[in-house]
Amino acid sequence: MLANIMNWDWEKLQEKRQRSSGGGGGGGPTPPDFEQLKEKLMRFKNMKFPGLKIAIGVIVLLWLASGFYIVQPDEVGVVQRFGAFARVTQPGPHLRIPFPIEKVQTPSVTKINRMEIGFRSAETLGYAQGNFQKVPREALMLTGDENIVDVQFIVQYRIKAAENYLFNIAEPVKTVKDAAEASMRAVIGSNDVESVLTERKMEIQNETMELLQSTLDKYESGISVSAVKLQDVHPPDPVVGAFKDVASAREDRSRLMNQAKSYRNEILPKARGKVATIVNEAEAFKESKVRKGKGESGRFLKLLGEYKLAEEVTRKRLYLEAMEEVFANSRQKTILSDKAAEKMLPYLPLDQLQKRDAQNK
Repeated sequence: MLANIMNWDWEKLQEKRQRSSGGGGGGGPTPPDFEQLKEKLMRFKNMKFPGLKIAIGVIVLLWLASGFYIVQPDEVGVVQRFGAFARVTQPGPHLRIPFPIEKVQTPSVTKINRMEIGFRSAETLGYAQGNFQKVPREALMLTGDENIVDVQFIVQYRIKAAENYLFNIAEPVKTVKDAAEASMRAVIGSNDVESVLTERKMEIQNETMELLQSTLDKYESGISVSAVKLQDVHPPDPVVGAFKDVASAREDRSRLMNQAKSYRNEILPKARGKVATIVNEAEAFKESKVRKGKGESGRFLKLLGEYKLAEEVTRKRLYLEAMEEVFANSRQKTILSDKAAEKMLPYLPLDQLQKRDAQNK
């Protein structure tokens, strides 16, 4: 190859010499610089390069060795041939056709990526310490009842299909951010402000995660959403005071309602117990009266039967029993015969009756 180059250069010099001498057969004098150049070319033609082949061989070996690559345990290798996707390789050592024919990208498929929306933490901003920075353009969202809330949340995701992640979306990070923000706005817009600020935070996170994953799957982005977490949800700064007053009133209402329920739960069992006691006492009283009436009526019927058999004896016995019951409750007794009673004036112990009344008072 080098000899061919030398012959070609020599022929060119000959043609140049002929043109300078005015034609092919003139045979004019040869310029001194041309003769010197001819001599140098002849010496260069006869030179040998024993290390050239070795150098070329080393270069070829190094070029071939550049096709060796290692995929780490948390990565996959995505091989491109002339820029187009060719194959996916798993962790471990592999070979490829060296550059510029094939090249390899090794994205991590196990790393959980974290994205902040509505705020930027000190770590994200590159500060060792410090407070987070709000991003109102991302955080302010409209609720279903036309109120504005400040929503700050994070999205955690990982790569599940590296070839889709690298070739189906141009800016993966921006795509995830825009889709997450749009999903959160859609969910917030379907809830009222009270639900967003209080009891439906967990449902909002789950609904946003499902909507975001569905959107990314439609893009065939190769991204799997691990979690959507609300960091802070509060009213905008200009109306925080008014919302705090509303929250305080709501807490007072809840407290008073709980107190009323507690009082009700305390009073109702007592009232039910008292009602049950009165009902039971009434039932017992009724039962006792009914039984007593039945007993007295049975006793009267039996006495009636005895009276019919022996009227005089029965009448006298009843009289004596009645008198016995009357005199049994009297402390002082005075018994007079009929003749003595005819000769005595009636006596009423007023002094004793007055004493008894005074004691009763």
